[in-house]
Amino acid sequence: MKKQQINKLLFSILIILLASVDGYSQNTVSPEIKQTVIRNGVGLGSVIAVTVSWERNKSILWAILHGVFSWIYVIYYAISQTTK
Repeated sequence: MKKQQINKLLFSILIILLASVDGYSQNTVSPEIKQTVIRNGVGLGSVIAVTVSWERNKSILWAILHGVFSWIYVIYYAISQTTK
């Protein structure tokens, strides 16, 4: 496999793992079963931030950091993006 294919595979696995965290972290014994992904899992802003960061930097550490800041990084990216 080429290095680029391996990087895409690792990135895909990372996104799948982040998206599935909510499903495996639910406590089904609790009466509060109705929990949203926004409060307890990966939000849309985090997914967008990780994807944009990966495309720009090709670094897992930067992608994780930008995922933590989520919408702040997405807005920064939108403002700092140059038009072609």
